[in-house]
Amino acid sequence: MEKTVLILGGNGRFGRHATAAFTRAGWDVRQYDRKGESLWDAAWGASVIVNAWNLPPAQWRTQAVAAHEKVIEVAQASGATVLVPGNVYNFGSNMPALLRENTVKRPNRSFGRIREEIEGAYRKAGVRTIILRAGDFLDTEASGNWFDKVMITTHAKGILTYPGRHTDVPHAWAFLPDMARAAVALAEKRSELPVFADIPYAGLTLTAQDMATALAKASGKPVKVRHMAWLPVVLLSPFWGMARYLTAMRYLWDRPHSLDAEPLRQLLPDHRDTSAEAALAAAIQHQIHPDGVMAGEQDVTA
Repeated sequence: MEKTVLILGGNGRFGRHATAAFTRAGWDVRQYDRKGESLWDAAWGASVIVNAWNLPPAQWRTQAVAAHEKVIEVAQASGATVLVPGNVYNFGSNMPALLRENTVKRPNRSFGRIREEIEGAYRKAGVRTIILRAGDFLDTEASGNWFDKVMITTHAKGILTYPGRHTDVPHAWAFLPDMARAAVALAEKRSELPVFADIPYAGLTLTAQDMATALAKASGKPVKVRHMAWLPVVLLSPFWGMARYLTAMRYLWDRPHSLDAEPLRQLLPDHRDTSAEAALAAAIQHQIHPDGVMAGEQDVTA
């Protein structure tokens, strides 16, 4: 069916928002239950497969590539377009400040090399693929990402705990409802895109101080930046896989980077991103008491 989409990982961060966005756009949305059904059966008749599977870092080396290869096999047979939320790992720790659709990828960390292998498999297979490449995620609920697990755990005290060494280094963010809307719009234009479309999603580019200022306006109280203590994470690295992953990707907080907005602007001229203040207000909503001050009620600078 022309507007039937299968969501893989529909309970995850991007998957939840993709499900909502495709539903609002009038698509027939299917959720894949990997425990109870065959991927072949679930995908048959779907014109788009959103591959939002998000395996834990410890499983990337052993399972991530194989999981994507299954999707490629099914898409080759069915003719479906596969849409994958990408990240900036592929560019490596020496990445330039502005990441374009044609920026050379030189991954020098294992996670970046795995991502590049996965994307290369789609390209080599000739499967119609859309990589929507974004920075870190801002969600509308606590979902175990950097923002809610680390950065705003001290927000009630007026503190933003920031993983980077400096407060003025630009960092790429994607507000998930916005990114999901863009994904739907691209899916609807899939026949006009290259067979392998690598599209940057600029989203929001914020320094630590930018984020503190926007959070102050969103929450109605001053916010100061405090740098995260990395030593405990480093010391745990030999014993804890997640700590090894976090340490390996630490450079992302100290290397200035943003994604080029022009390709998406050309493809989707009507797409508008939520402002930083409004996106952060939504991202901290679960922390705010019902009687607390909300964005717009008080103008406070960080």
